Amino acid sequence: MKKFAVAVVVLAIAAWVAWQNRINLVVWGLPKMRAVLNPIPPNRPVDWTDGPDAASAPPVERPPNIILILADDMGFNDVSLYNGGAGDGSVMTPNIDAIARQGVVFRNGYAANAVCAPSRATILTGRYSTRFGFEFTPFPKIGATIFQWMQDVQQPILATEINHEAVAALPDMSALGMPTEEVTIAEALKDAGYYTAHIGKWHLGGINGMRPEDQGFDDSLYMSGMLYLPENHRDVVNAKREESGVEKMVWASAQYQAQFNGSEGFEPNGYLTDYYTNAAVKVIENNRNQPFFLYLAHWGIHNPLQATKKDYDEFSHIDDHTLRVYSGMIRALDRGVGKVVQALEENGLTENTMIVFTSDNGGAGYIALPDVNRPYRGWKLTHFEGGTHVPFMAKWPARIEAGTTMDDPIHHIDLFHTFAAAGGAKVPTDRKMDGVNLLPFIRDEVEGVPHSTLFWREGHHQSVQHEGWKLIRADRPDRRWLFNLQEDPTEQHNLADSHPEQLALLEGLLAAHNTEQADPLWPSVLNSPQLIDKDGGKEYEEGDEYIYWPN
Repeated sequence: MKKFAVAVVVLAIAAWVAWQNRINLVVWGLPKMRAVLNPIPPNRPVDWTDGPDAASAPPVERPPNIILILADDMGFNDVSLYNGGAGDGSVMTPNIDAIARQGVVFRNGYAANAVCAPSRATILTGRYSTRFGFEFTPFPKIGATIFQWMQDVQQPILATEINHEAVAALPDMSALGMPTEEVTIAEALKDAGYYTAHIGKWHLGGINGMRPEDQGFDDSLYMSGMLYLPENHRDVVNAKREESGVEKMVWASAQYQAQFNGSEGFEPNGYLTDYYTNAAVKVIENNRNQPFFLYLAHWGIHNPLQATKKDYDEFSHIDDHTLRVYSGMIRALDRGVGKVVQALEENGLTENTMIVFTSDNGGAGYIALPDVNRPYRGWKLTHFEGGTHVPFMAKWPARIEAGTTMDDPIHHIDLFHTFAAAGGAKVPTDRKMDGVNLLPFIRDEVEGVPHSTLFWREGHHQSVQHEGWKLIRADRPDRRWLFNLQEDPTEQHNLADSHPEQLALLEGLLAAHNTEQADPLWPSVLNSPQLIDKDGGKEYEEGDEYIYWPN
């Protein structure tokens, strides 16, 4: 009996300890359980489509090749051209900068949203994603569980509000995606005779005809894991923030895996950014004799923060470990852009290839690096400039004069129309389209500006920019921020109280826009507090401005 009682006590203590450390156990245990129950096969060669052996016409006489390079979570200050670069200007991006210097730099280029998935849906369709209900970011159930557990432990002043009923009814993330009836730029260009390839992140659904190969791409090297290298790989350096819920969620879900054209998963071959870059080079080589559209959707520089040891070692002067890893990731991304440009040169395709480089949203506050969006306020998940004002540039030597600068606001919605115009593809006429062809504006062939009004919306968190004025509104808390961006581009002075007429005008524009949007395809499952002026490594203090982000 005594032994039984001791055993019960021991088990009770063990259970209590396990419960207190449940988050770490999940983060540690889930990947290992997954590796045992569903091991990922080793890397295998990818059988990219081979284009014709000979060209029907010289490259300059064909429709242009089009390459969209999309970075993930790249802040405005991460590109050295804009504001000096990360690490107090020591982390340079010469290859990304060169795209702008050899073509056009958009100084006021905007992401479609302050978070990844809705931006990607907008880029591919040329429509505000809210027009077809893609309003909230797909979110894993495990993420909601981790956020709840972390709050139970940390007891923050500003708590994430979780809709447990919505979480319970939420299908798997793979079922949350872009409606198949939407027309993608890949479909439009394919109909115009282009070979189309997707590499990297998708985040627009994985079943029911939602995958890239079902949405107009001839080939798709699909990111089905979130690790750049296995966590314990001999060539990787990791940076983790144990106190971050987002970090916990990503590491718990992380795998080192890719798929090709719907195949079973397999391990990539090398550091993920380099792996995708090498795949892009192969696509260029294989299709040098025909027009192609390449959508290179890098995971970099999204967390988990992982750099190769070689890239990490390049920044030995940076003392902060997290910043040093992050800098290594930027270096890899910039190196990849250089390799793509070099491949075009080696294959005689430079002159008649359009390359666009941008980011899906601004830099994330939860990685706790304060300067990623400098000089702008806010972060990913907020509609302040730090969340939506992103690196944006393009080159096309045959049509865009080197050294061109555009200060007028442009937006992700414009990429569909610009690519379609360049490639002679049809723009759908059976639905509302929101973008414009930027080429006439870049070349000074038309007067006026591409847009007088732009919109952003995620549930109650909404904003509108109109003729130099910007309104950000939120119901959680009930706040309005009004800025004159021409005089105050970094949003330091809220004019909502002093300019009621301007506030009413922008409120009216936003209300009218909302009447045209569809109901969300799935509900928001959480409202997460986001400090505007502090990164995720700092605590809330009374008087700090914040919004609640609805996923």
